[in-house]
Amino acid sequence: MDELLLRALTPTVISVLVRRGADFAAAEDAVQEALIEAVRKWPDDPPRDPKGWLVTVAWRKFLDAARADTSRRNREVLVEGEPEPAPGEEADDTLQLYFLCAHPSLTPASAVALTLRAVGGLTTRQIAQAYLVPEATMAQRISRAKRTVSAVRFNQPGDVATVLRVLYLVFNEGYSGDVDLAAEAIRLTRQLAATTRHEEVAGLLALMLLHHARRPARTGPDGRLVPLAEQDRRLWDTRMIAEGVDVLQAALARDRLGEFQAQAAIAALHADALTAAETDWVQIVEWYDELVRLTGSPVARLNRAVAVGEADGPRAGLAALTDLDPSLPRYTAAAAYLHERDGDLVTAARLYAEAARSATNLPERDHLTRQAARLNAKLRD
Repeated sequence: MDELLLRALTPTVISVLVRRGADFAAAEDAVQEALIEAVRKWPDDPPRDPKGWLVTVAWRKFLDAARADTSRRNREVLVEGEPEPAPGEEADDTLQLYFLCAHPSLTPASAVALTLRAVGGLTTRQIAQAYLVPEATMAQRISRAKRTVSAVRFNQPGDVATVLRVLYLVFNEGYSGDVDLAAEAIRLTRQLAATTRHEEVAGLLALMLLHHARRPARTGPDGRLVPLAEQDRRLWDTRMIAEGVDVLQAALARDRLGEFQAQAAIAALHADALTAAETDWVQIVEWYDELVRLTGSPVARLNRAVAVGEADGPRAGLAALTDLDPSLPRYTAAAAYLHERDGDLVTAARLYAEAARSATNLPERDHLTRQAARLNAKLRD
């Protein structure tokens, strides 16, 4: 049984049913039933046309449900004889499905869950395990999301930026449970990139590839977080880096710069350095300038301050921090790092300890605590 094939076909089949007249919730339910039947029957009797088989079975499931609903009888009569769509319509419909799952009426958490279910083809159990919540809780979240978007017209224009935000949220969840969400986000973004030539879709795909390429070096054998400057770059996936750079260069050549392309350019400069000492911090600062211009993001400004500290010295970086809100996530950790670079170990140790107390995840808290302990030990010597 090719699970990846089933998951890849899911959005296309849902799109066909919606185009034929099914509302989103009914279409998604029918496709899930068809997938269950495929898991049961395909190992012994694989179809020659998997997509056609799924469309046929899912449409039959929808009609069976529609016949049981008197209010849908008239619509059923109208749509049952509808012709198959032209081949060129499939890509557009899949893109619309992305838009629907990232509809602005949904919360980010609901949009992510619905995208993983309807576009990614994951089961409710898999999504619940990935987010470490009970399956019943996730089922309720997905049901509410489906009810919300069922009233949305399928041909309404969608916002690519919203879709990309949802995919970026999926990627940042990383790995937990039995589903690698980072890898799943890359798969979905590849699928979206094949559907549209939007340069920011390519920019996000490049960014994901370049970050994911460093994953093997991001933690040590004991599970501890390894900062970028200390990573064993021989562990980086050079093939994935090369692909990410190629995708980025093609996007930049369209001369319509966006924030994901700018972030990917920064990641590419890190990937291009054979050692941390060879990092081109001057160019990185220039790309952060572009990113700040595009977004005005305080997080981008914080990262820019750290880059300025590397390019022009720690005091320049600390000066850049003074314009930012100290309550920003990781502000205190950045200040600790720059104070250590400037030789003020007492302040740096205090700030590392303060940053550890406010860290949002255990690996980061452990890393910052160890940094504080390292400096305190040095101060005692």
